[in-house]
Amino acid sequence: MTPDEFREIALSFPGAAESAHMGHPDFRAHGRIFATLSYPDTKTAMVKLAAADQRRLVSAYPHIFYPANGAWGLQGCTMVHLDAAGPDRMTEALELAFENSAAAVRAKAAKSTRKR
Repeated sequence: MTPDEFREIALSFPGAAESAHMGHPDFRAHGRIFATLSYPDTKTAMVKLAAADQRRLVSAYPHIFYPANGAWGLQGCTMVHLDAAGPDRMTEALELAFENSAAAVRAKAAKSTRKR
């Protein structure tokens, strides 16, 4: 998986857009970052997963995925070794991250509605 291939998959989701955050590309949907590229280097990416999805992918594909350090990893930030990731695994992970961003927005909206 190259950075350009990662970018192409990330931007294939409806409403996904590329932006930048702290000096590296990020991919946003539903007003939230769902993936980043080239952090900490050009051979690494990050996808923001639900905890259960993170555990499953890290367990099944430890040569591709690993939790980010510290609190970020505990919150679902999952690092990706791009060199080891093929298009099928990367599409799966990015789709999960994209859906996770939509779920977070829905949960926030539901919570806001309940407070009224």
